[in-house]
Amino acid sequence: MKKIFIERCTDFLKVAVLDNGEFKECFIEDEKEEIYSGAIYKGVVKNIVPAIKCAFVDIGNGKNGYLYMDSKFNNVNIKKGDEMLVEIVKESIGSKGPKVSNAITIPGRYSVIITLNTDINISKKISDSKYIKMLKENVKKPEDVGVMIRTNAQNVSLEDINNEIENLYETYVGIRKKAKYSNKVGIVYNAGGTIERIMRDNEDVADLTVVVNDKKDFDNIQNYILTKKDMKCNLKLHDSNISLMEYYGFEREIVKLIDRKVMLKCGGYLIIDNTEAMHVIDVNSGKNIKNSNLARTAFLTNMEAAKEAARQIILRNLSGIIVIDFIDITDEEAKSKIVNVLKQGFLKDKNKTIVYPFTELNIVQIARRRRGKSIYDYLEEKCDSCIGSGRKLNFEYMKNLMRNKVIRFLEEHEKAKSIYIEMDKRYENKISLDVEGFIKDIGADNLSVYIEYKSKPDVFKINFRELSSDMEKMQQYKIYG
Repeated sequence: MKKIFIERCTDFLKVAVLDNGEFKECFIEDEKEEIYSGAIYKGVVKNIVPAIKCAFVDIGNGKNGYLYMDSKFNNVNIKKGDEMLVEIVKESIGSKGPKVSNAITIPGRYSVIITLNTDINISKKISDSKYIKMLKENVKKPEDVGVMIRTNAQNVSLEDINNEIENLYETYVGIRKKAKYSNKVGIVYNAGGTIERIMRDNEDVADLTVVVNDKKDFDNIQNYILTKKDMKCNLKLHDSNISLMEYYGFEREIVKLIDRKVMLKCGGYLIIDNTEAMHVIDVNSGKNIKNSNLARTAFLTNMEAAKEAARQIILRNLSGIIVIDFIDITDEEAKSKIVNVLKQGFLKDKNKTIVYPFTELNIVQIARRRRGKSIYDYLEEKCDSCIGSGRKLNFEYMKNLMRNKVIRFLEEHEKAKSIYIEMDKRYENKISLDVEGFIKDIGADNLSVYIEYKSKPDVFKINFRELSSDMEKMQQYKIYG
């Protein structure tokens, strides 16, 4: 059983996925950002750097996209000033622009239109030779594009597959026309964004429930489901004033994803650190000292750590090079079992992930394809107090959390007139620059607000109470009302 919770709020789109009751995936999108994987842009080549075999393409969104030039992409002859359609392969990170490709794809549930070749390609998960032959002989493919038949095609008729291919091709033709007659560079197709991708990724789930808080998203998903005859989905609209993530208890779990330390049930723990070059996960035995056999303790801790590490990598959307430093063990069979647990953890992962064997230093290396940004890109920001060397909870995201708390309380305490907030002092400067804006953003503009800034690990604590008995002392903390 899988449940997907989708919340659209002022600045963020948040998605939480439960698989058999366990929090398995989390996606966050900044609604102010337009660039995301799968979107298609009309661009113009601004510069070509032969030494790194890259072209830099202006897509009208600030940072130029970088395009890898290779004969297999039929793009080695492009010149400065050429206009072209490009698809976002990887979103921009920091000062680095997005990675783009001229190999355009238009994905559907049963098939994908591809422009890299004009062949009929079949998913490797389809193994029935007679069915493959039937597809290649009967799929109606437009002459100027290729088609990839997806695994889910096995669940529907040939007519359904051909109808989808026809609709996808019409979309592709529309994209080309829009780009041709547009005088400006910029987006020409948004690919449905995160929500449509999530629906496609979970298309084969037998027992699927989707809960959304936005009526437009509800209608779009409902229309998507109606066009997919083999898809069974229980779709619900969340209608409470309490935010969806707060209502179902996900906000606390999401914020915990930026914690470095993750406890294991056995008493051990993981330490997760992030650098520009890679992500590093250190496994520690901690309080797991019940077993007198040290080798057995190390093995059991490593086994649990492997399972949790895979879960955390997917939840936090870590990608690129990931290194796990396990507790030292020498038994090769035990090492093989630990690697197998890791691989099992990524079986349902939609990102291509490769798990390598143990090195001589008891380290396991993982390579995971980047698909969207990590959770840190949305939940963290640089800390001004330590000249940017440290991190803190993103101010915009924090205000969203505070607003959820305020709304929830005011539903239960209609006569509340004031709130007292203990706040991490690292946010004092940002709040003081625009007090009224801050108060409005957290939904407290009808209340008197008192803030005491403290040096403490908790980002904030909100206490709703009548302050008249302690008014003189509290007056120094009053910022509004």
